[in-house]
Amino acid sequence: MALFVVFQTTFFLTLLSLRTYQSEVLAERLPLTPVSLKVSTNSIHQSLHLQWTVHNLPYHQELKMVFQIQISRIETSNVVWVGNYSTTVKWNQVLHWSWESELPLECATHFVRMKSVMDDASFPEPNFWSNWSSWEEVSVQDSLGRGILFVFPKDKLVEEGSNVTICYVSRNIQNNVSCYLEGKQIHGEQLDPHVTAFNLNSVPFIRNRGTNIYCEASQGNVSKGIEGIVLFVSKVLEEPKDFSCETQDFKTLHCTWDPGTDTALGWSKQPSQSYTLFESFSGEKKLCTHKNWCNWQITQDSQETYNFTLIAENYLRKRSVNILFNLTHRVYLMNPFSVNFENVNATNAIMTWKVHSMRNNFTYLCQIELHGEGKMMQYDVSIKVNGEYFLSELEPATEYMARVRCADASHFWKWSEWSGQNFTTLEAAPSEAPDVWRSVNSEPGNHTVTLFWKPLSKLHANGKILFYNVVVENLDKLSRSELRSIPAPANSTKLILDRCSYQICLTANNSVGASPASIIVISVDPENKEVEEERIAGTDGGFSLSWKPQPGDIIGYVVDWCDHPQDVLQWKNVGPNTTSTVISTDAFRPGVRYDFRIYGLSTKRIACLLEKKTGYSQELAPSDNPHVLVDMLTSHSFTLSWKDYSTESQPGFIQGYHVYLKSKAKQCHPRFQKAVLSDGSECCKYKIDNPEEKALIVDNLKPESSYEFFVTPFTSAGEGPNATFMKVTTPDEHSSMLIHILLPMVFCVLLIMIVCYLKSQWIKETCYPDIPDPYKSSILSLIKFKENPHLTIMNVSDCIPDAIEVVSKPEGTKIQILGTRKSLTETELTKPNYLYLLPTEKNHSGPGPCICFENFTYNQAASDCGFCGHVPVSPKAPPSMLGLMTSPENVLKALEKNYMNSLGEVPAGETSLNYVSQLASPMSGDKDSLPTNPVEPPHCSEYKMQMAVPLRLALPRPTENSSLSSITLLDPGEHYR
Repeated sequence: MALFVVFQTTFFLTLLSLRTYQSEVLAERLPLTPVSLKVSTNSIHQSLHLQWTVHNLPYHQELKMVFQIQISRIETSNVVWVGNYSTTVKWNQVLHWSWESELPLECATHFVRMKSVMDDASFPEPNFWSNWSSWEEVSVQDSLGRGILFVFPKDKLVEEGSNVTICYVSRNIQNNVSCYLEGKQIHGEQLDPHVTAFNLNSVPFIRNRGTNIYCEASQGNVSKGIEGIVLFVSKVLEEPKDFSCETQDFKTLHCTWDPGTDTALGWSKQPSQSYTLFESFSGEKKLCTHKNWCNWQITQDSQETYNFTLIAENYLRKRSVNILFNLTHRVYLMNPFSVNFENVNATNAIMTWKVHSMRNNFTYLCQIELHGEGKMMQYDVSIKVNGEYFLSELEPATEYMARVRCADASHFWKWSEWSGQNFTTLEAAPSEAPDVWRSVNSEPGNHTVTLFWKPLSKLHANGKILFYNVVVENLDKLSRSELRSIPAPANSTKLILDRCSYQICLTANNSVGASPASIIVISVDPENKEVEEERIAGTDGGFSLSWKPQPGDIIGYVVDWCDHPQDVLQWKNVGPNTTSTVISTDAFRPGVRYDFRIYGLSTKRIACLLEKKTGYSQELAPSDNPHVLVDMLTSHSFTLSWKDYSTESQPGFIQGYHVYLKSKAKQCHPRFQKAVLSDGSECCKYKIDNPEEKALIVDNLKPESSYEFFVTPFTSAGEGPNATFMKVTTPDEHSSMLIHILLPMVFCVLLIMIVCYLKSQWIKETCYPDIPDPYKSSILSLIKFKENPHLTIMNVSDCIPDAIEVVSKPEGTKIQILGTRKSLTETELTKPNYLYLLPTEKNHSGPGPCICFENFTYNQAASDCGFCGHVPVSPKAPPSMLGLMTSPENVLKALEKNYMNSLGEVPAGETSLNYVSQLASPMSGDKDSLPTNPVEPPHCSEYKMQMAVPLRLALPRPTENSSLSSITLLDPGEHYR
């Protein structure tokens, strides 16, 4: 029992001691609350920097502790951040910690406090948090100055896509503040009466010099101030791409990469990202001076494996990438050099080159590319030091470009750069005959043959073609062949051949030789076959032609046509077993008509025309409308005709015509149908399906009515262009009858007037001839006055002459003297040799001066008589003896000779007929009586002479049966004619 009491006493004492120990430990752990807490600000990074210590650490050892930090804004109750910070604390150590604020520190007052807890394994559980430290207040607004408006943060640097908070501080709450981002107004949250914050989400990159943000304070319409900041937004730093390293000489590693976007900003706010190369096996590091490549020196040790890390870094971010490789697997050879060509001929050449030496027993794999004539050939070859390759099957006279590159044959990494050279093979004779065709125009007695050929392709020319030889041989006659040399680049020549068969050979020649000959034969009558032309339709792909196969020996077919607008003959050769082809060329144009001719070639190379085809690659609507004439206009009908309209020059096959007719009645006549024009107006339409029918009779019309018509052709593509309607008015029925009567009358009157105009001279001479003017007689210049100087021209005022009127009568001719009305019978004037005109005055005082003149107007053919005057006669002489003493024979001879001379010079001494005119005034008495015994006239007292010329100058001597003229003496008072 005593033992039990002792044991119980001992247990209680031990338990008491343990509780006392725990109380002491707990009492010792309570003072671990953080003390000496100080808070500072960093406006550049917008962060709070905390500094504190922990006193009375037990046992003077390092303990792991956890500090819980609270940060409040504006008020202590407004906690904006809570977090833990774990660290190892030494006795009497000053601890530091920083916190970056999203809201600029200048925009609000911040409060900070913390507490701690032991988190060390050397201390048994439980662990208790210490008490909170007191709140530390941080305010930056007091240091802003006297300004009325502030905007924060200043010159902040962020990455593109980040979220940013800005704010403004206004000293005067009465001011109205508006903020703008790149000129666009933004709206924020008011933190207190003086502060407003703006949250910008995913800010974009605008420019290297930053993004402009400003705020403006105003009262009413008065601005109180503007304040702004620049927000620097950087591109996001990218991870380097395509990082690789290689060597060309086993001395230097050349590393390259793609840096991506440059993150440099203006105003030296942030430079371009930097790159650092780190090799992990050697532990060496190198700062690269270039942003996309860096060289690493290879040491002479036996390191062949490398592990590189490339680090990219800027102010905001750091990125890295690494590679691991064997050095011998990253060999990038330098370019081959000394590329040359040897033994070059028309078809072969030897290519040689050299490579840079690497290591002993290094094997190179080289690749050769040969480019020429649009083709590329590739060859591979393995070499040790120098390379050589034989190039064969080359084309003559062709320029080639050959190049070579090499790589490590053991561990292929990549090819080296190319090294190349150009060379040209030599020329060879042309390898193919030219493609030849002809065009034949037959003329009377000969053929005009135009020979065409296509230039040889460069592949077959084997050099520059210098000239073409054309040999013409007559197949019907043994004659010498004709050779013509035509310089290149001509592609045609013209030959004039007679009506015989000829063989024409053509060869192309270069500096080496001639090509094989092309042969074509011109027959006696090459185009004698009449072939009907067939219409075809073209497509976008050209013209599809087909023809019937020909019996007999046909070696091929030829299709020829002309390309517009050059009008150059083109042709295509087709094999003997083909009876269709497609003619396709870029020269085909819509709306142009093409004529195709298909020929068959016999074994004798003679071409025979088989078929003709014509068509359009694409038909268009007619380009113009016909000129329409209106004929046979009646009161009930009229005829429209357009005979001169050409259908061949249109951009499509004319299928017919549409005739549009309008009338006020708006009723369509028989055969017409109603139609609506493009302008919406209605009219009547008549369709003519025959393109050769170029006239239309429009009948069943009303008299005195107006009609409008319009004629347009149409093709498969549509009608011709729109044009103005022409107007025609039908006449009334009576006016048409009147026209039928008046037109013939007007025609007759016009015909008579035309005839009268053409015969006006004849009518004038017949009905009213002109009275001759003696002063204008041309004979005056021919008469020579030789004997009598007193010859004068008779004037009307000088005398009242008598006139002679010649009257032909069937019973004979008589001389009638007006004074007596007595007639001399034909028997009394059998020989009218002389004519006496006696004065009417009976008594004369004696001889007086005689004035004699010749009337040349009535005698243009008579010559000078040689004298002037009267021959004295006996007073008793009979009347038949009175007159001029000149015989009729002499008068007739003179007249005949003067007529033959036709106004020539008059010989002297020859006589002329004279007509004696009475000069004296009328006498008293019976002037109608003629005295039986005339008184002897005085010696030329009162008489003048005139020439009397018969109507026909060359009349023969009067006979007994001839007609005599009657001479009548007019009264002096009668008018002179």
